Amino acid sequence: MGAAMNPHNMSETRAPQSRRKGRLQLILVLLVALGPILLATGMYKLQFWVPDGRSYHGELIGNGQGRADLGVPADEPRWQLLVSAPQGCAADCQQLVYLARQVQIGLGRDATRASHALATAQPLEANYSAKLAREYPQLQRYPLDLSRYNTLAPGVEAPHLWIVDPHGNLVLRYDAKVDGKDLLNDLRQLLKLSNIG
Repeated sequence: MGAAMNPHNMSETRAPQSRRKGRLQLILVLLVALGPILLATGMYKLQFWVPDGRSYHGELIGNGQGRADLGVPADEPRWQLLVSAPQGCAADCQQLVYLARQVQIGLGRDATRASHALATAQPLEANYSAKLAREYPQLQRYPLDLSRYNTLAPGVEAPHLWIVDPHGNLVLRYDAKVDGKDLLNDLRQLLKLSNIG
């Protein structure tokens, strides 16, 4: 009679049950905390459940390369529309320079959050240089280091327009066929999502 009613024996039988319950709770907490991280890592590494569609129009530069890797020795604390011209600034390059300025203006009240720039490996023609000084007074101009540029973009001889974030990271790249509305929409979306610049 005493063994069945002994409170000491009852606590001994409850201890393994409460340990099992505690372990189960710990496992559930770890799954809730670490599960999404493991799933996201698996999706990225194994490329499963990755959506085919995209909301941007340029070529995404997602490898951590920056403006300095492109061969442009610049420091700009705002978003930048940077035109690179490794072979001189002919008609395609001039169109991209014009487009960069128009997109910046098209940002409206956010125009001060972005700048436009031109990086060339060769000196500009005197007439075009004078036109830039006269009509594009806010255009920043930089030299382009071809050895670094060719490492980042081998075989790319045509001019390109790059969106660069305020930390100097390359975000998107466009060729001379880019539609201005698409470029403007991409930059607006980046500014909307960004807390910097």
